[in-house]
Amino acid sequence: MPEKIPAKEGTYMNKPIMTIYPGPGEQFPFTFGVSKARAILQYLDEIKQFVEKYGKKNEQQDAK
Repeated sequence: MPEKIPAKEGTYMNKPIMTIYPGPGEQFPFTFGVSKARAILQYLDEIKQFVEKYGKKNEQQDAK
């Protein structure tokens, strides 16, 4: 797994948000609020299984 860039907290329209980076040097971070963070936590096991299932295939393709 790539080295983790620290997440950043901020606000958008006076609501808390978090920005995370998919990998080092990534120019396309993504940002979400509390509602989406709750959904991510609720489905964390499924997300982990998804990464295990498809992550290695994509990493091999990226290396080519």
